[in-house]
Amino acid sequence: MKTRVAFGVVGAIVVVLALFVFPPIVAQVLMMALSVAAAQEFTAAIAGKQNKSLQLAAMLLALGMSWASARDSYNPYWTRGMLYIGIVVLFIILLRCHKKIGFTEIAGAYVGGVILPYMLMSLIRMFTMEGGNGALYLLVPLLAAWGSDTCALFAGMAFGKHKLAPVISPKKTIEGSVGGVVGATVLLVIYGIAVSVLTDTTLSVPLCIVVGIFGAVLGQVGDLSFSIVKRKSGIKDYGKIFPGHGGVLDRFDSVIFVAPVVELLLHLFTNLGL
Repeated sequence: MKTRVAFGVVGAIVVVLALFVFPPIVAQVLMMALSVAAAQEFTAAIAGKQNKSLQLAAMLLALGMSWASARDSYNPYWTRGMLYIGIVVLFIILLRCHKKIGFTEIAGAYVGGVILPYMLMSLIRMFTMEGGNGALYLLVPLLAAWGSDTCALFAGMAFGKHKLAPVISPKKTIEGSVGGVVGATVLLVIYGIAVSVLTDTTLSVPLCIVVGIFGAVLGQVGDLSFSIVKRKSGIKDYGKIFPGHGGVLDRFDSVIFVAPVVELLLHLFTNLGL
């Protein structure tokens, strides 16, 4: 527990420095590194830890995709190119190594090396959005995902009686899930009001309510989704990169599902003037 808390404090300090002190390129490089690590973790879970060549291919694809999709200002053809390159590269590997690996492993490497990095880099695309303080935008999906986790934990401890997904995650309850949605929505409304009052960035209440509801629900879906992959793969944690917390996917499982929808909602509400 001490290790978990100590690393959490250090991690929080690093996040604050990357968002509010260092130039934006630092946050981008950090998220690219996390994307590469996530690609390795997911591919190892699906294809097996012994399949080093496929893990390496996924990591290289993740490096390319995370760079290509990091900012909205980058040419979108780079992202489209990586979607295509990933397919070609991995099917070439399948053609050469079809006796050792199958389509399931190739599909896992594509998700890990191409899809997950694109979803994770939503955080940086929000961070570099025009018309507001990107750091304040980036905190929205983190608050929705991790706020929901925390509120669900306490609500489940206080009121939990009915199991939500007993096979996948025995400790989660329906009452905890509802508490997570309500809690995350309340937290985001408070955050949005504080940001709008104290800064020149506007986060409307309707936006915060929608993000709170959808973000909390999708965060729980992400949590359960990556949990079932671990259970099917027979592993306890995806990695050990974060002492006391596991791997990137153990820590960012809910954020991966939340960040892209928050990015879309920010653009939608901005375009609608809400």
